[in-house]
Amino acid sequence: MEFKQQLEDVEKRFEALTAQMADPAVINDPDQYRKTAKAQRDLEEIVTTFRQYKKVVDDLEGARLMVEEKDPDLQAMAREEIARLEPAETELVERLKVQLLPKDPNDDKNVLVEIRAGAGGDEASLFAAETFRMYSRYAETQRWKVEVTSMSESGAGGAKEIIALVNGDKVYSKLKYESGVHRVQRVPVTEQQGRIHTSTITVAVMPEADDIDIKIDPKDVRVDTFCSSGPGGQSVNTTYSAVRLTHMPTGLVVSCQDEKSQIKNRAKAERVLRARLYELELDKQQQAMGADRRSQVGTGDRSEKIRTYNFKENRVTDHRIGLTVHQLDRIMEGELGELISACTTYYNAQKLREQAEKSQNGSENGDPAGK
Repeated sequence: MEFKQQLEDVEKRFEALTAQMADPAVINDPDQYRKTAKAQRDLEEIVTTFRQYKKVVDDLEGARLMVEEKDPDLQAMAREEIARLEPAETELVERLKVQLLPKDPNDDKNVLVEIRAGAGGDEASLFAAETFRMYSRYAETQRWKVEVTSMSESGAGGAKEIIALVNGDKVYSKLKYESGVHRVQRVPVTEQQGRIHTSTITVAVMPEADDIDIKIDPKDVRVDTFCSSGPGGQSVNTTYSAVRLTHMPTGLVVSCQDEKSQIKNRAKAERVLRARLYELELDKQQQAMGADRRSQVGTGDRSEKIRTYNFKENRVTDHRIGLTVHQLDRIMEGELGELISACTTYYNAQKLREQAEKSQNGSENGDPAGK
């Protein structure tokens, strides 16, 4: 069984890595130990599931043998056990299939989140600020850290643009399907006749690049410093603490004025610039990979309308997966788990179907492995 052989190979690799972590040569090499520990940690979840699966299979085998006993009480117990274990076996198989899917190399990365007001004027800027609050509340539940690098406020108390870095465990894996156009339908505070208005904002979620991922030549970056400013352009302080970086080869411009220290602002701006350059590089790679790969990662298109938030009906609809939830009030308080889980499940199922089709096509063409 190819499926089981794959899992046994993963388990052997996990055990080998665990043994390496006890090797003095690895322990005394911090870089090697860190890499080994990360590789072992990446396999831990699937190995745990596989071991659960093997135990269920063994228990099922024992229960099926017990059904053949002459004692009616033992037979009844065995049938109850089989009725409990068979659904568990099916569920574990499905979970293992998902865990065997090729892992997105960016899943463990921190992210850069950019939220911008679109159509709708002040109402769009108000919703942009509320959406940022929603993600910040969700980040709190995940024990992530949110650092605002820049914010352009609107006169109505909203935000024309918010850029923030989110740091924590598996941030990109959970937020990567949030990129796109978010539409809000509600009666604005300024509306006198009670009419529902439709406004939009855009959300972009980009994996943060490491120094290893993107090398920036200092000669390619122009650095400008200026005084931080608040709404309406008034000066926040009189020191030149705000930093603007211009990447000459691409024309990308990044500003940061959140910190009082110019050094801290520059460090944050460099992280944002690196993330944007990394996204450009990923776009190039995905174009080169063709439509097949883009269909798997193309859910982050910023021009794609992904969700509608209808306040009158207390409803959120995700248009990509056909899911409607009548708990908008809770979602705006950061309870995004159901939406994020549903998107992950949907796209994993899509990948499994594509994998099965490729395998079937490969078999039909005489390649038993579907390669």
